[in-house]
Amino acid sequence: MKGILARKIGMTRVICPETGRVTPVTLLEAPDAKILQVKTMENDGYGALVLGAFERKNFGKNENKKYKFIKELPCTATELKKGGEVVVGDLEGVKKVKVTSTSKGRGFAGVIKRHNFSRGPETHGSTHHREPGSVGTCAKPARIIKGKKMPGHYGDDQTTLREVEVVSVDAEKRLIALKGPVPGAKNSFVFIREK
Repeated sequence: MKGILARKIGMTRVICPETGRVTPVTLLEAPDAKILQVKTMENDGYGALVLGAFERKNFGKNENKKYKFIKELPCTATELKKGGEVVVGDLEGVKKVKVTSTSKGRGFAGVIKRHNFSRGPETHGSTHHREPGSVGTCAKPARIIKGKKMPGHYGDDQTTLREVEVVSVDAEKRLIALKGPVPGAKNSFVFIREK
């Protein structure tokens, strides 16, 4: 398997007919990805494929903007040519994959939501409910230590999950079912590679 460009549809479940066991899965739509460029050691100093998927309706004269999702995949295969395609059928037989996507953006969040802090008491005149509490130090070093868990921007980060189990691959409908959740909102792009 080279690399699959997909889009998250949502979550559902798969029921095994023999055991009755329920497995939560994330469904991904994976159309055929076009090979836009083949980078070689001679020309570029490293081997890679540039893949594009999900065509735009209006992209003007610029071919580089033809696809919504473009990703570079390290690869040294010499039989692949520009204009070829990477299809979801390449995933058949693969048991586990590595999944990269952008997590949901949650804006500016406090320490309870962002770091799972406990809240303060609600009664007996307490005014300390959702605040982080003491963050400073004494006279030395007299500053806040780097890396302190504080309120701030939460989510909207590139997230990679390894060892994600492939439950099923439907090459005809171009669908992939991965066990468990995949980071990101619905319709967000997902990059799938071998683990």
